[in-house]
Amino acid sequence: MTAPFERTASPRTDGPRPAARTVLISGAGVAGPALAHRLARHGLRPTVVEIAPALRPGGQAVDFRGGTQLRVLRQMGIFDELHRVRTGGSPMTFVDADGRELLYLPAEFVGGDIEVLRGDLSRILYEASLEAGAEYVFGDSLTSLTETTTGVDVTFRQAPPRTFDLVIGADGLHSNVRRLAFGPDADHVTHLGHYAATWSLPRHSGLDLDLRPGAGSVGHNTPGRLASVAADHTDPARARAFLVFASPELAYDRHDPEAHKRLLRRAFAGLPWKVDRLLDSLDTADDLYFDSISRADAPAWSAGRIALLGDAACGATIGGMGTGTAVLGAYVLAGELSRSPGDHRTAFTRYESLLRGYAQDRQKGGDRTGRFLAPSSKLGLHLRNTLLGKPRILSWMLKAAKDATALALPDYPDRPVNSPSKQAH
Repeated sequence: MTAPFERTASPRTDGPRPAARTVLISGAGVAGPALAHRLARHGLRPTVVEIAPALRPGGQAVDFRGGTQLRVLRQMGIFDELHRVRTGGSPMTFVDADGRELLYLPAEFVGGDIEVLRGDLSRILYEASLEAGAEYVFGDSLTSLTETTTGVDVTFRQAPPRTFDLVIGADGLHSNVRRLAFGPDADHVTHLGHYAATWSLPRHSGLDLDLRPGAGSVGHNTPGRLASVAADHTDPARARAFLVFASPELAYDRHDPEAHKRLLRRAFAGLPWKVDRLLDSLDTADDLYFDSISRADAPAWSAGRIALLGDAACGATIGGMGTGTAVLGAYVLAGELSRSPGDHRTAFTRYESLLRGYAQDRQKGGDRTGRFLAPSSKLGLHLRNTLLGKPRILSWMLKAAKDATALALPDYPDRPVNSPSKQAH
């Protein structure tokens, strides 16, 4: 059955203006709805296509930090709502096999200035973009892109073909748009030596841990392995497991959760602490996320009428501050398109020039994530726990992380629009 498009009326302005350009965005995670919101507020007509049947709820916590990111959230009009649903931070405690504390990292180290669940952020951006006039289609994906002198002809797995002025890939590390327009993952994605997994489980699973919301995660390391668990911020009866392990690149089906479970059981078999109970909960897990910790690098972020945004352009699986970078990228890309009506090449060039260096610096955090969470040796574990246990070093790292997010950006004022009325078809 063909997935229906959910439509809203296009934004209106007083007086005549040229026909708004149409922009297809692949991906309704964070970058896609953020871009859709900004494009619609600038008078363009965005359509977002998402392979999942609906927005993905819950998920890991993500954060924003530093004045630049907070200013953009305020200019987008979503800061107050994000502040309302903030998690309060997620401290991390590392323990030995008997549960004795080895290292405690406070919430501000892990969660930045404001931390929210990824699902809450996605929902807020989605609702704001709908209100601005964006169009969404769920349960579908792109199958081909053919650029012409006047637009991009697009075919879909479900919906009939359409033509758009521009196409943006905001569909993550394993971007479908990047694959179709720039080449396969093998040309752009680098494995960084670790894999990560997360899933939900009943809070009372014989874990005997403090899993109250706000208590943060509790984890145990052996060389090259981390097993941790935390309260689920969305459901007091649930908890979330988070596992990381070191490994060369593995061959497996990315879309087969049973294969992922087998890999996790093999990697963590026989480890002490609560690991066996976490592995037992995999039997009933229906929301398992499993992926390599990898980095994506596109040599160019655009080609003709097609461009990349967020992790599709320059991303890391976890730890690279990718969420804040993606929202800044959406703000800049939409702003540059609004400043260069009819000249997407200039807009794409300015967008990449402003953001590439910043994104690559943030991306370096992802390069270090696996080694930080799951050091490969007993000495590495000891050094991490000892150094980060010193308040002066921790304070210096907090300040450096915040300072690194500063970026001078142009102002991109919205076009004056009336609130459109929502129309579903």
